[in-house]
Amino acid sequence: MENVKKVMLTGDRPTGRLHIGHYVGSLRERVRLQNEGDFDEMYIMIADTQALTDNAGTPQKVRDNVIEVALDYLSVGIDPTRVSIFVQSRIPELFEFTCYFSDLVTLSRLERNPTVKAELGMRKFGESIPVGFLTYPISQAADILLFGTTIVPVGEDQAPMIEQAQEIAHKFNITYGEAFVEPKIMLPSSESCRRLPGTDGKAKMSKSLDNAIYLRDDEKTVTKKVMSMFTDPTHLQIDDPGHTEDNPVFMYLEAFATDEHFARFLPEYKNLEALEEHYRRGGLGDVTVKRFLANVLNDVLNPIRARRHELEKDIGKVYQILEEGTAKAREKASFIANIARRKMGILYFEDRKLQEKQQKAYKKLHEQEEALAAYLAKNKKD
Repeated sequence: MENVKKVMLTGDRPTGRLHIGHYVGSLRERVRLQNEGDFDEMYIMIADTQALTDNAGTPQKVRDNVIEVALDYLSVGIDPTRVSIFVQSRIPELFEFTCYFSDLVTLSRLERNPTVKAELGMRKFGESIPVGFLTYPISQAADILLFGTTIVPVGEDQAPMIEQAQEIAHKFNITYGEAFVEPKIMLPSSESCRRLPGTDGKAKMSKSLDNAIYLRDDEKTVTKKVMSMFTDPTHLQIDDPGHTEDNPVFMYLEAFATDEHFARFLPEYKNLEALEEHYRRGGLGDVTVKRFLANVLNDVLNPIRARRHELEKDIGKVYQILEEGTAKAREKASFIANIARRKMGILYFEDRKLQEKQQKAYKKLHEQEEALAAYLAKNKKD
């Protein structure tokens, strides 16, 4: 496709408050990309429809968390004058093309999607898997493709979903004609940021596992969670050599701590490398490291908390931001959808050429029938 705009799209399910795993995995990167100004268009979606795939029986949970996610977005620095924040359920074109895309994907391909398999295992649906949950990679593809998205900044666990969107775009383009851009994924540069572990040492920080530090947690809560964090189980005494690799505390420090933090909160160490070296050789206790991490996290979260406090004073304004962002998103999705519908040949009412072609065909057919009838009538008389 020629003259393709550079478009970014990403989003989150409103099933709870966002946590620091979201922040280092995607939110911080979104703010950086926004501020660099390299994109022609930027969209961030609150995926309420997708959230309902496994929360259909508790819609209030989704309803309540739409505003929570919006507040988190604005609190971390997302600027609604440069980024369109929108609500998924208010864009009907997304549901229409989820239906069309379903015809281009096999059930076996959905079942092989690693992200879906992992999510199904965690939720333990058994034989009662909601169809909407199983097929949400198709819905996510519609979310991405209907905005002409070229870049999707997400965490590593979402890579299979972007791959599926690429496959669907390719299949549609070769079946009907070019309408969709094949998007590319953008992963966080730091390995620790790609999949921040939970405070309990689990592989992933997660709302459902209750092992997360939330963006809106106050200082006391953050400190309490950090001080109870899982570390190196072999580091029993201060003098014991410790392991920093796969140690959640040090993974968090890699994601958040700067040299400035060391100068302010732990000046006896120049940087993280010096702290890690001491921990590995022994003589450095976990309590010292955890207290430093608590100071670092609270320093990062303090301005976020302050912005959120101000935003909470006018919830009506936040909803206005969502409404305006959704209107812009609907306009773009409608534009792309019409291109795709035209390629599919389903713009029956708008396609005057089709109507004229069919009218000419029927006119010709009727003329042929009349000529044949006249010929037969003449021959009968003769």
